[in-house]
Amino acid sequence: MILIIDFGSQYNQLIARRVRECHVYCRVEPPTMDIDRIRSLKPEGIILSGGPSSIYEKGSPVVDPAILTLGIPVLGICYGMQFMVHALGGKVAHAEKREYGFAELSIKESDGLFNDVEAHTRCWMSHGDSIVSLPDGFEITASTPNTSIAAMVRREKRLYGLQFHPEVEHTPMGKTMLGNFLFKICGCKKSWTMKSFAREAVEQIRETVQNKKVILGLSGGVDSSVTALLIHKAIGKNLTCIFVDNGLLRKNEGEKLKVILKQNLDINIRFIHAKNKFLTPLAGITEPEKKRKIIGKVFMEVFEAEADKIKGAEFLAQGTLYPDVIESQSAFGGPSSVIKSHHNVGGLPKNMKLKLVEPLRYLFKDEVRALGAEIGLPEEMIWRQPFPGPGLAIRVIGEITPKRLLILREADDLLLEEIKKAGYYRKLWQSFAVLLPIKSVGVMGDKRTYENIVAIRAVTSQDAMTADWAKIPHQLLGTISNRIINQVKGVNRVVYDISSKPPGTIEWE
Repeated sequence: MILIIDFGSQYNQLIARRVRECHVYCRVEPPTMDIDRIRSLKPEGIILSGGPSSIYEKGSPVVDPAILTLGIPVLGICYGMQFMVHALGGKVAHAEKREYGFAELSIKESDGLFNDVEAHTRCWMSHGDSIVSLPDGFEITASTPNTSIAAMVRREKRLYGLQFHPEVEHTPMGKTMLGNFLFKICGCKKSWTMKSFAREAVEQIRETVQNKKVILGLSGGVDSSVTALLIHKAIGKNLTCIFVDNGLLRKNEGEKLKVILKQNLDINIRFIHAKNKFLTPLAGITEPEKKRKIIGKVFMEVFEAEADKIKGAEFLAQGTLYPDVIESQSAFGGPSSVIKSHHNVGGLPKNMKLKLVEPLRYLFKDEVRALGAEIGLPEEMIWRQPFPGPGLAIRVIGEITPKRLLILREADDLLLEEIKKAGYYRKLWQSFAVLLPIKSVGVMGDKRTYENIVAIRAVTSQDAMTADWAKIPHQLLGTISNRIINQVKGVNRVVYDISSKPPGTIEWE
């Protein structure tokens, strides 16, 4: 296992992905992590991430410097390298010339991190501070025209530092460098696979839950379905799944999922109709975070009421994924800024009676799909596009009313029908309609209209941490637009969202 200490880098999840792509398991943890806890994890190596802070400023994030004396190989990236220098007696200062973007890297030492790396290669820089002097015992191993200390090493202590970012695609030889750290320096083996993860997860669930009962909110999406099947393999009939129709589902979603779930999952499932319990407190609420908190609160109230009927239920299982944890960073305890709270990690009450079981907490979506295939989940469930926990509440921008929900359901249903018919459903990460809180003037049947605007959102992605707007053929977009305007009463304009993530998010709220 590789431990990644998160100093707030926008690339921390990318470091994790690169490590896992090498079939090595890793965990991202905050710098507040106790040194005894770090020892107990027994990582083969430690990576200190980058971050937006300056190490010499008061309040900048730091990890216990004892992490550098454990005898475990440590790789500091950008701010992580600067922390290492600062902690060991070197000097970091504001750079006269900041360096952002591509830089030409000249390598002085070809072994260690730079084994099989070209002597001159490009790298991706993103820093406003530079190392002025190294701590005793360190050597410079690479430089750029603007940064004399672009890489460093203290071999006998197995401490390494890179001022640039090897984890991004813009550093062409970055994967080789990270591979050298994992295999040549840390001695890791390519042992982490979905098969091994499934086996270990089942064992861990059994050990945690023992003979107690677990309840799970089952949405029919791949996350909750994989979670359900994984827990079912561990504890069998001690798992009870609850499907809640919260009134915020897509058109005929509840009925369709009931058929799919009963056909494919031999698991205890209870179906609860709680439309009014959700829509009543949401009336008049327009602020996205308030919507999420209300839905999370009501969700738990429904669950706890149902849990009281299940004797011995002590655990709540959730299909929380790594991107959810990272974006709701306040729940993670790290220094990264909070992008938005998630239904799973941001909306649970502090006085919740049930203990959490989240077996997918450290997986990305594509890894979850691979896990689903490994444990036998049917393909039609594995490849369902993601649907947010708060449902249409965060796709109806502004106030939620039955009428606005109806308009969005109809538009969204037509959109998905055409996307599937054109063979694009599996090619897209997500495709959905959004109802905007504004109206526009139009002409229909020679009469002036003043109706709603629907936005189409379709993106391509690998793990939802970054996404690009999908280049859907204009003809298909035209067909979707025509059908929505002609068949959905109350809509006279359709627009297409061409924003990437970042700077936007996939969902509008």
